[in-house]
Amino acid sequence: MTKTNITELDREVTFSKVSVEEIMVANQALKDVVIKTPLQKNELLSARYGCNVYLKREDLQVVRSFKLRGAYNFVRSLSASERAKGVVCASAGNHAQGVAYSCFALGIEGKIFMPLTTPRQKVSQVKRFGGDKVSVVLTGDTFDDSFTAAMEYCTAEEKIFVHPFNDSRIIAGQGTVAVEILNDMQESVDYLFCAIGGGGLASGVGSYLKGISPSTKLIGVEPAGAAGMKTSLANGQVTRLDTVDTFVDGAAVKQVGDLSMAICSDVLDDIALVPEGKVCTTILQLYNENAIVAEPAGALSVAALDFYKDDIKGKNVVCVISGGNNDIERMQEIKEKSLIYEGLKHYFIVTFPQRAGALRKFMEQVLGETDDITHFEYTKRTNREEGPVLVGIELKCREDYEPLVKRMAENGFPYKDINNDSLLFNLLI
Repeated sequence: MTKTNITELDREVTFSKVSVEEIMVANQALKDVVIKTPLQKNELLSARYGCNVYLKREDLQVVRSFKLRGAYNFVRSLSASERAKGVVCASAGNHAQGVAYSCFALGIEGKIFMPLTTPRQKVSQVKRFGGDKVSVVLTGDTFDDSFTAAMEYCTAEEKIFVHPFNDSRIIAGQGTVAVEILNDMQESVDYLFCAIGGGGLASGVGSYLKGISPSTKLIGVEPAGAAGMKTSLANGQVTRLDTVDTFVDGAAVKQVGDLSMAICSDVLDDIALVPEGKVCTTILQLYNENAIVAEPAGALSVAALDFYKDDIKGKNVVCVISGGNNDIERMQEIKEKSLIYEGLKHYFIVTFPQRAGALRKFMEQVLGETDDITHFEYTKRTNREEGPVLVGIELKCREDYEPLVKRMAENGFPYKDINNDSLLFNLLI
């Protein structure tokens, strides 16, 4: 995890891009459309970190994410002639659902461009919310690919583009999350953690927060594999990433907006980069301990708490669970990534002697009592004395790793741990 102290960055943009008044107007416009989601004190997290942790449950929103707020606020602001043209958006899923819901509710035609990598569950939800008013186009591997295709179509067909984060109306809508938080909190908020993808949520929440409760520290949280805002703020300008890890699909954005970056440079007190494996561990904990179904981006805020445990002790802390659109088919992948991150699962290429009893020796003299083989792939070669075996081993605790590899070396099983060899790991696993 990496933290960036925003106060050390040059602040060249004056904070006035989205006003408290604009957010209050949006809040009034949305009051009969969105659910006023609960702000719940979480006793388990509070005890774990020695503070008061509150969860803002945007996973319980109508479309199971905060994105409806900005999307509806934008679409409702369009003139009659603009509505007649129809709207277009690009999204990895949640913004698409918000736009689809808004199109159906307001009777506007919409076309939604989504990456081919979008979980099936999110695509189905978009079609369900949009009904006969919306069509879906799957294109490209990332949000940015679908964004490019959407913009080309929008220009050619003269449609209205609903940007997922880089528009003041979108940002004002997302800022209503903070209105509800501050209205519901009986005490002051010391820290507020929220995810950053393109920066719309952090910009909106921060704009209201710093206008009403300037002493509250706002921590933006990005996945380590898609650090677009951190990179841009460090460079002092919007910087496009060459590649992103698409696992945290709701926050896997190659390029943040210039408006959202300008606002974030003023309102963020810190940015945390959280490894994807840590996000997976948090998803599992939220589900197993609290029965909360959080998508990867939705778990980012809670995943960052471990890295701020000294700062938040004794404080009032709010984490925005920004979305709950998680595909159950991804749970095995989530568990695997969590185990690897926690040091509980390792993949090895082990050199086995090609003789009878070699496997029995490995099982009896190398594996510990609580070690478990979860993967074993071996093809016997002719006319060879030894051959490579791909072995996956799950450990009971992280400390079992060193004794395991020591026993492999002592018993004549040369090995290569490929967990940290991204090329081999992605090729073989």
